[in-house]
Amino acid sequence: MLHSLDLTCSFRVANAHSWIASENNDKTIERATLLTRDKLAFQNSLAALPVVTYQAGETVIVSGSRTGRLLILMKGTVAILKENTEIARVGEPGAIFGELSLFLDQPHTADVRALEASQFYVADATAFLARNPTAIVYFARALAKRLDAANHALVRLKSLLRIAEPHSAVAKTVIKIEGLLSASGASLVYAGYPFDPFA
Repeated sequence: MLHSLDLTCSFRVANAHSWIASENNDKTIERATLLTRDKLAFQNSLAALPVVTYQAGETVIVSGSRTGRLLILMKGTVAILKENTEIARVGEPGAIFGELSLFLDQPHTADVRALEASQFYVADATAFLARNPTAIVYFARALAKRLDAANHALVRLKSLLRIAEPHSAVAKTVIKIEGLLSASGASLVYAGYPFDPFA
């Protein structure tokens, strides 16, 4: 009889876990559906935008300038430079440039230079976001993921310093953090975070 009760209790617990797992799976599917819908809405909003091409060596954004534009990489590769030091290379479609300048109402804080022929969707930032609220969600997710990745890199840096890792390991982590925190959301790709709306 005791063995039966134990089995019954185990069965109830297993069923409770299954029910919780099922509920969590439903929430995960619901979130994935929302993300897919937001991504599709964002992609559709890009279709109406003009496309501009920059050739290798051309400057896409100048540090200190205020363009009032958002640029979304369609194809190509660019370098992000701060004080003439390359802190990131970006080649992932969907990488965003100019969003921090817009959201913080400040000039661009890094140069962006084309490393090869690169095409961008170009939008008047304020008008684009007013017409496309899903773009705000897309940008917010990209910025949140970049901040999360920067936090993880900072924890890694602190642990490297605590265990007295070689200078090269610390330097690599610092470079990664610089890339994560650069002026362009595009540096997410550099940090191993390809937030690609076209995938």
